Amino acid sequence: MPRRHVRAPDFWRRRTPTSALLWPLGVVYALCGRVRDFLAAPWQAPIPVLCVGNIVAGGAGKTPVALALGAHFRARGRAVHFLTRGYRGRLAGPVRVDPAQHRSRDVGDEPLLLAAVAPTWVARDRRKGAEAAIAAGAELIVMDDGLQNPSIFKLFSFLVIDGGYGFGNGRVMPSGPLREPIGRGLGRAQAVVLVGDDRTGVAKRLPRTLPLLTARLVPDEAALTLAGKAVVGFAGIGRPEKFFETLVEMGCKLVEGMPFPDHHVYSPEDVMLVCEIAAKHGAQPVTTMKDYVRLPEDARAMVTPVAVTLEWEDPDALARLLAAF
Repeated sequence: MPRRHVRAPDFWRRRTPTSALLWPLGVVYALCGRVRDFLAAPWQAPIPVLCVGNIVAGGAGKTPVALALGAHFRARGRAVHFLTRGYRGRLAGPVRVDPAQHRSRDVGDEPLLLAAVAPTWVARDRRKGAEAAIAAGAELIVMDDGLQNPSIFKLFSFLVIDGGYGFGNGRVMPSGPLREPIGRGLGRAQAVVLVGDDRTGVAKRLPRTLPLLTARLVPDEAALTLAGKAVVGFAGIGRPEKFFETLVEMGCKLVEGMPFPDHHVYSPEDVMLVCEIAAKHGAQPVTTMKDYVRLPEDARAMVTPVAVTLEWEDPDALARLLAAF
């Protein structure tokens, strides 16, 4: 079985002749987004709707931020519900996620993680999903993704940025990784969450009037028991190299890092390949929690998941921003 997989193109990180050649298509893509927004008539829910989104295709840390917000509100006794599209799930919804019944093929991977913290709704039609959540008793809704979705009015939006990737080459898809121009995306947000070290200097490009929260992903105590052990890491997330770096930072001996496509649905053959490579090196197969829920159920016992949580640099700053809700 081949071990090379489709990933985001390297020219999305920097401006190259290929990126320049595709630039006109990026202009068209951005224009289509403007037209969609112009024609939209956002529905305003009778309860607060907060959104956690980004402007870069691929993983920026949206779900950990959404989970952290959900935990924040639950700790304060608020009936918070999550709302998400359920990317790559077969159910259009609205449906309330039941981890005992649903699998990633039904609702996607992120909803299964969100449902462990608070009631979670999958809906392609976000308004119908919000209405279902409200009917079920939601006092507040946190949307995981949807910053560019104009169907619902968001009272407050967090723009999440991966500190190691920033805005890539700063161009709109397919010329670059952006879902929309930087200025337009920043204009939608009421605060920015920078996850990880700012290796690209992106903080300098943000308006000074926009609150900036910084955070990092921290492995849980169970994951830290892997320190000093040989591992084969595999991940089908937006930027698998982030996971491999995390393993090294944890003190693992990373024998090999195997990237898969984002949201990859693992076959038994995929898992067997990983396990064979790990066995060859006397290593342990490890993956992210998002990947773990996409593994065949009978293969999960062979793989160790690495769970991470979001740690805020200044929790009080977050509390001040959310005090109004």
